[in-house]
Amino acid sequence: MASLIRLSISIDPFNSNPSNSTHTPISKSHLRSSKTIITHQNPNQPIKITHASIRALTKKQDWETAENLLRKIILASDSEPQLTYQIFNTLIYASSKRGLVKLTSKWFRMMLDCNVTPNVATFGMLMRLYQKNWNVEEAEFVMSHMKRFSVVCESAYSSMITIYTRLGLYAKAESVVELMEKEVMVLNVENWLVILNLYCQQGKMVEAERVLAIMEEEAGFCVENIVVYNTMITGYGKASNMDGAESVFLRLGGRIEPDETSYRSMIEGWGRAGNYEKARWYYEELKRLGFKPSSSNLFTMIKLQANEDDLDGVVGTLDDMVRCGCHYSSIIGTLVSVYERAGKVYELPRLLKGSFYRYILVNQSCCSTVVMAYVKNKLVDDALRVLSDKKWKDSRNEDNLYHLLICSCKEAGLLEDAVGIYNQMMKSNADEKKLNKHIVCTMIDIYSVMGCFKDAEMLYLKLKKSSSPNSLDMIAYSIVVRMYVRAGSLEDACSVLDDIDKRPDIVPDVFLLRDMLRIYQRRNMVDKLAQVYYKILKDRLNWDQEFYNCVINCCARALPIDELSRLFDEMLQRGFMPNTFTYNVMLNVFGKAKLFKKVRRLYFMAKKQGLVDVITYNTIIDSYGKKKDFRNMSRTVRKMQFDGFSVSLEAYNSMLDAYGKDSQMDAFRSVLKMMKESNCASDLYTYNIVINIYGEQGWIEEVSDVLAELNECGLRPDLCSYNTLIKAYGIAGMVEEAVELIKEMRKNGIEPDQTTYTNLINALKRNDKFLEAVKWSLWMKQIKL
Repeated sequence: MASLIRLSISIDPFNSNPSNSTHTPISKSHLRSSKTIITHQNPNQPIKITHASIRALTKKQDWETAENLLRKIILASDSEPQLTYQIFNTLIYASSKRGLVKLTSKWFRMMLDCNVTPNVATFGMLMRLYQKNWNVEEAEFVMSHMKRFSVVCESAYSSMITIYTRLGLYAKAESVVELMEKEVMVLNVENWLVILNLYCQQGKMVEAERVLAIMEEEAGFCVENIVVYNTMITGYGKASNMDGAESVFLRLGGRIEPDETSYRSMIEGWGRAGNYEKARWYYEELKRLGFKPSSSNLFTMIKLQANEDDLDGVVGTLDDMVRCGCHYSSIIGTLVSVYERAGKVYELPRLLKGSFYRYILVNQSCCSTVVMAYVKNKLVDDALRVLSDKKWKDSRNEDNLYHLLICSCKEAGLLEDAVGIYNQMMKSNADEKKLNKHIVCTMIDIYSVMGCFKDAEMLYLKLKKSSSPNSLDMIAYSIVVRMYVRAGSLEDACSVLDDIDKRPDIVPDVFLLRDMLRIYQRRNMVDKLAQVYYKILKDRLNWDQEFYNCVINCCARALPIDELSRLFDEMLQRGFMPNTFTYNVMLNVFGKAKLFKKVRRLYFMAKKQGLVDVITYNTIIDSYGKKKDFRNMSRTVRKMQFDGFSVSLEAYNSMLDAYGKDSQMDAFRSVLKMMKESNCASDLYTYNIVINIYGEQGWIEEVSDVLAELNECGLRPDLCSYNTLIKAYGIAGMVEEAVELIKEMRKNGIEPDQTTYTNLINALKRNDKFLEAVKWSLWMKQIKL
């Protein structure tokens, strides 16, 4: 034993100092039975109960009576000691033989409570029971007391090592080996075998070989034991040393014949090494000798054959599985699992034929497994064939299966295939098929992603018609709302939101509330935005960072500035970070309210967090421009350039509008010059600003030049352009040209609005054309402007 490897592993709890591991007996008062078995006796007199009495009760499995009799003996033992380990061993033997772990543990604890010292047989019976049930906690408890009582039980040590090895607690198992070494025990064959198995299971073949040498030489055991060689073969296989396993197998021929386990271990070892030829040879030899392959062998062979594309071999292995009595469901599940791991599910339709295919059609679980595997691997046609041929009927599970398949296709981006599966579902039992709300909602979402909005809307209307008024839930409404948003039909989306408002039982979640806010913002429905906002406040919804950003961005025009400012401060106090868009919205709000101290504070906050962008500068420049704070406007432009941003078209437009309206024409021209030097192309809004400013100055020739330049750029005047031109012509006294512009607008498909007619009437009045002005005024009333 001295030649075993000494590992520096801490000894587990039961290997402690006996002096520190004392058991405190409890008072016997709690052991007094509530039932009196022999009522005529004086409890102070000794009661003589033979072992035969206890044994007779255990044979009848009358454990309650046996316990009461035991308690009588305990009470009698106060005056006359009668308790010995034989009585407890009789109870422990009977209950452990029947596998009653809790009851056996109870007898052992009563034994300890009564200060009865267990013997070797006690510990052996307990540990064998715990080994069968792999109960490591109770086993460690028993071992700790075996150590305390200085009892040496070889079988108990073997059981403890076996339990640890089976559970993969190899360090603890090796600590038990060290403990056995310290006890200077003379090991028996069982001890040596479990130690050998411990090292082999870890693939520690150097230690295993050393143990084998000790068994042969020092311990004097004859190792012509097939278990020893099979254990060594397993160990070499675990260590991926199949040459070593092969040498051990060949050594068997000279001493003893390999058995079934020998061949099984070789198959597993070569399978783990990925050597199909070797594994197949041992597999064929196993069958030739009349041995039966294990389920693990069958799985190994199918896995190797799948990797090697040996379809004929797989068919043969499947036949072997059937002959071995494997259930069809297990075979099909194994086959699907192996081919999924190998990435070759496309081979399954060629294998799942005949009796296997017939079983799939009648077995709901196997059908679901196979169909899901086909869909996950884009074999939708094969999946549809199985669904079309299936024989089992279960509408609820069928709907669940179809829903899973459709969702799988959706997640994989196979939207067309999802539509195909849905159509197949509707074809099967079309007369009996009722619309499944969850499936229909998923399909609405899929159709909307595909851009098939008519199909999506048709499904929604069909679902709405076939369902009760209150059957649609919040998720269904959310999907429909999103569908209309994707389709650009915000009016229909608002109609769905109105239906939600009529349903007090529906409480919108965060995602639906965000959709509502965005829809109302895009339609400029300020009242609705305010209504939703205050409802959210009333419901005390738990806001997150994204929700704060959404509410501020959407409700900026709907809320008073004080409320918006409070909400923004609350967001910061709760530790949430505004995004760039939120900062820009708040800058715009504060800028329009001329709260420039807050504008500067927000700007520095955004800059510190690295959230300043071009729009940030555009917003600030526009705010200063409208206030006619030209000094800060120019300074902001310089900051914009200093921070690495080019002056944007929007910033130029803001400066042009500000300087022009303040009649600072030199500065106005300077900005236009800067635009040309920086190659910043003008847009229609730029031209409208220039036309308006030149018109206000009465510079009609310059206005004509701007119009010519506008045409050269390929831009056409819009409604704002025409309204500005009419105003400019009025100032310049060109009334007839102003009236001609109305005709030109209609010719170009632009309908005049109230501003158009107001500018024309003012132009006529300015040039003393009062009669014409009255006519146009009457025309405005006639068309209800």
